[in-house]
Amino acid sequence: MPEQLVYFADPMCSWCWGFSPVIEAARSRFGDELRVRLILGGLRPGTTEVMDEAAKRMIREHWDHVHEASGQPFDHAFFEREGFVYDTEPASRAVVAVRRRDAGAALAFLKHLHHAFYAENKDVTDRETLCVLAAEFGLDRETFAKSCDDEETISETRRDFAIARRAGITGFPTLLAGSNDEGYAVVTPGYQSWQKVERLITAWLERRRRPAQPATSTADGS
Repeated sequence: MPEQLVYFADPMCSWCWGFSPVIEAARSRFGDELRVRLILGGLRPGTTEVMDEAAKRMIREHWDHVHEASGQPFDHAFFEREGFVYDTEPASRAVVAVRRRDAGAALAFLKHLHHAFYAENKDVTDRETLCVLAAEFGLDRETFAKSCDDEETISETRRDFAIARRAGITGFPTLLAGSNDEGYAVVTPGYQSWQKVERLITAWLERRRRPAQPATSTADGS
């Protein structure tokens, strides 16, 4: 398998929304050398508990930090919602449904969901909302809805979650570089600015291109 960037993200991760311009810039800058592979990490899949006021305060703090670091917009009307359940699996499954149809469109659809949730206060846990957003993205609603419910889509989504767990990914966004043959290196285990990420990827590529040094002989010539 060729070298690639592996991006672990979640549609309902605020730091991933902050990282959205960074991964877009990385694909633009390094796309000819490093394909970006998106894996849905599974932030809170299957959550059933309603958000309480303490959870809202914690999330609001995250949003404020993300906005300060990245400049990405947030609609704080979200915190007026009552009875919201922060289940990230439906939105993750929606991204996988798009990825199964067109792998190259998955990152763009992830960004579409991020913007809808964070900047427009759209409920991306809601099936009908996801279908509307898919239609806005240019997809056929009925085909998209069927794909989201498809057993293969569900299984692939959960495989993504399992890949993240096996890789020891504990937070999002996380960006790796490498290949299955040569192994992977962590570029960033969390949000970083594009300037820093560009330097890190460039340094990694330069190390990979550096020719291996020949083994030195010992004093006895062995």
